[in-house]
Amino acid sequence: MFLAIDAGNTNISFAVFHGRDVVASWRCASERHRTADDYAVWLMMLFQLKNIQFQDIKGIVIASVVPEADFALGKLARQYFHQDPLFALASTVGLPVDVPEPAEVGADRLINALAAKVLYGAPAIVIDFGTATTFDVLDMGGAYVGGIIAPGLQLSLEALYNAAAKLPRIAVQKPEKIVGNSTVKAMQSGVYWGYIGMIESLLQRIRMEYFEGETEIHVISTGGLGALFAGHFGQQVTYDDDLTLKGLQVVFERQQRGFLAA
Repeated sequence: MFLAIDAGNTNISFAVFHGRDVVASWRCASERHRTADDYAVWLMMLFQLKNIQFQDIKGIVIASVVPEADFALGKLARQYFHQDPLFALASTVGLPVDVPEPAEVGADRLINALAAKVLYGAPAIVIDFGTATTFDVLDMGGAYVGGIIAPGLQLSLEALYNAAAKLPRIAVQKPEKIVGNSTVKAMQSGVYWGYIGMIESLLQRIRMEYFEGETEIHVISTGGLGALFAGHFGQQVTYDDDLTLKGLQVVFERQQRGFLAA
């Protein structure tokens, strides 16, 4: 078994793999001051519920976009699991990266792109509904060629609430009608259908710029809020909530074989 850890700005996900199968997975809120001991106590209880022991873990791979969490997660791996963790970076993912500064690309984005390539094929576009809403593009040869970073859904809602004194804080949900007959319903419609409109427009523009004449492009969405939009786009989009963790499984498997080329 091995442990995959995906440390994002909003949540940190943990998944135990046995081969390519997810045995168990959990998610907690990202807290930059959480210590290795905090993670260990929390995980120990969850492991016990699944009848898993720390000593069953024979490897740990980490994707992190939260530098403040890296030390605690590394200490967790070494002190409690007695494993030297593999941090997934541009140099360790094993994916061709055709951008001027590959090191600037977030590890989670490269992991998502790798998972999309291995599991779905290229060309592909990955949409990740996280703290930011990101688009990542694989060209016809399977190389990462860049993407788009837009404000995330929750960030947009918080900005709207904080900037407009009379607008309430609302939950994200699909409204019954496009035209809201109350302030809350109008806001929900603007957020929900506005995001769908943004995504459909950006997908169309990516297709025009990179894939003119290409009929089959795999579009995969992931991230917690991705489920809310699944099935409501004007084109085929596959939702895969565990895409990043599956990408970490690919990285770990390749590392075990000593193979990190794409």
